Amino acid sequence: MTKQEKVEFVINTLKDLYPEIPVPLDHKDSYTLLIAVLLSAQCTDVRVNQITPILFEKADNPYDMVKLSVAEIKEIIRPCGLSPMKSKGIYGLSKILIEKHNGEVPQTYEDLEALPAVGHKTASVVMSQGFGFPAFPVDTHIHRLLYRWNLTNGKNVVQTEKDAKRLFPKEIWNDLHLQIIWYGREYSPARGWDLEKDIITKTIGRASVLKEYYKNNKKALK
Repeated sequence: MTKQEKVEFVINTLKDLYPEIPVPLDHKDSYTLLIAVLLSAQCTDVRVNQITPILFEKADNPYDMVKLSVAEIKEIIRPCGLSPMKSKGIYGLSKILIEKHNGEVPQTYEDLEALPAVGHKTASVVMSQGFGFPAFPVDTHIHRLLYRWNLTNGKNVVQTEKDAKRLFPKEIWNDLHLQIIWYGREYSPARGWDLEKDIITKTIGRASVLKEYYKNNKKALK
């Protein structure tokens, strides 16, 4: 297969598997999405979706959020991990949204990434899922899978994002990054990986990755 044929195989396989694409984090607008994505750093989406209803019942907009103290926010979000940093970030960005953006979430990378605790990946998710701008947020699943599929040699998410944007058509980025996340969770996880169920990696996978898999799972050769 040429690289282009591999790309088309990935696109078509994911389209067949995920014709409807659920958004992993529950939210109702760009602000609640921003907070949910911030909370998801080193925390599962399932856990975030358990915590955000409790937080958003008290404050689902920046004006109500700044009425809470950092300590109150920290107590609510503690199960998500990194709560000291995240609580300061949530309070701080809410204050800035009020002071600089009329309480609205800005629609540019520059303004989003200027907010406390908001990095490029968080900004990309908000731009993509919140505002519909073409973006390709790279999380651990996408980074792992594009390497396994030999579509990037990226040693970091920055390079992986560049390669993904170069290989895949811009008009499908927003759907595709979500499809890859769901595929990674379901068929190509970091742990407990069964290559027989992972049709994409089995078909186009990096030779060294496949060799390592079979070496560690000799039963798969029988």
